[in-house]
Amino acid sequence: MTNRGLLQSGNELTVFEELESEVRSYCRSFPAVFRKARDWTLWDREGNAYIDFFAGAGALNYGHNNARLKEKLIRYVQSNGISHSLDMATEAKETFLRRFRDVILRPRGLAYKAMFPGPTGANAVEAALKLARKATGRTDVVGFTNAFHGMTLGALAVTGNKFKRQGAGVPLQFAVMMPYDGFCGKHVDTTDYLDSMLRDSGSGVAKPAAVIVETLQGEGGLNAAGGMWLRKLEALCREHGMLLIVDDVQMGCGRTGPFFSFEPFGIEPDIVCLSKSIGGYGLPMSLVLMKPELDLWRPGEHNGTFRGNNLAFVCAEEALGYWETGEFERRIRAKAGMLAGELDSIVAKHPQLRAERRGRGLMQGIAFPAEGMAEAVCKAAFRRGLIMETSGTDGEVAKVMPPLTIDDASLLRGLKLLEQSVDEAAGASRTTQLPKTAGNGGERA
Repeated sequence: MTNRGLLQSGNELTVFEELESEVRSYCRSFPAVFRKARDWTLWDREGNAYIDFFAGAGALNYGHNNARLKEKLIRYVQSNGISHSLDMATEAKETFLRRFRDVILRPRGLAYKAMFPGPTGANAVEAALKLARKATGRTDVVGFTNAFHGMTLGALAVTGNKFKRQGAGVPLQFAVMMPYDGFCGKHVDTTDYLDSMLRDSGSGVAKPAAVIVETLQGEGGLNAAGGMWLRKLEALCREHGMLLIVDDVQMGCGRTGPFFSFEPFGIEPDIVCLSKSIGGYGLPMSLVLMKPELDLWRPGEHNGTFRGNNLAFVCAEEALGYWETGEFERRIRAKAGMLAGELDSIVAKHPQLRAERRGRGLMQGIAFPAEGMAEAVCKAAFRRGLIMETSGTDGEVAKVMPPLTIDDASLLRGLKLLEQSVDEAAGASRTTQLPKTAGNGGERA
């Protein structure tokens, strides 16, 4: 084991401690000053290399400084291409929209219109909630237990995490929380509960404008909704006149395998929120996709200064090249199978931990019942040169989220480091009480 993260020439994080707000979080988990990155590797100022199982909280599906995206971006900047344009028409946006239609929408039989609401996932969620209310004339939106949709007030109102919600400082209104699939046990269909609440005039629940759901809860603990549950949820939305919003901010752009996380389940959301890796290079960008009949906006009714990030449009358009054939998705599925097998082996190696594998695609992890175990694993991993974060409202999941482009050898090397880290944390847990952690989850980029 190396001394990664143990700063060698005094406290090199002093300037951050003195000048940056106490709200900072990830630099506490990864106590190093990073200098450069390429593909799935980061290097700190001391020259130590780290395998990245974090991928910018999902904003770097195509890796750090992806060569083909970087070349396109550099050429565009050197040609004095427009960088900032609000919602003016530019060649970069035109090229992206056409490519997105031809590579993503048409092959999937989708006819969505696209809205650029601002640069972040929270911007996309806020716009989606506002549009749903405008389209239906209703006020409330159904969110689900353990959900995470962003840190702005509307997004927080449909977020389940108590710690995040308390940060609002005001009452969070116009939302109704319902149990997610599996929340009441594996054999309880929680859509039946939602249906009863909507049908019963004594439930106290008015007909909502929409339901917002993640098909896999990334920050909420890698809870995966089943296909039957999602299809029943869609049917309830149709029956009760509610819009179905899928938050694909973190699970979209191939994170679970297909481009959209909902594709395998045969549902067609009314509204889809995308951000994080839609910008390709880690550049801020978000999209709200809506069925054409829902495009009820008046010009300027919703806007944002940085909704025209042309540098992101350029990289986003180039990243769509990965999706022109089915090969990229096939490779993701193969690596996902490899990841699942290795995580299952780690779980089986330590039956005393009563751990379980969760997730799908290249968003999987190990959930530990013991308080503090997942954080202990992630800290041990960082000392070995592996960057990964915890997930879940109590930080109970050690989450594996590498760039989708990672090669098999590096994925297996990182998983070996993870195995060693679980071995270490399991040994420590026999002799000491691990501290409880609230986790880092909740970046909305």
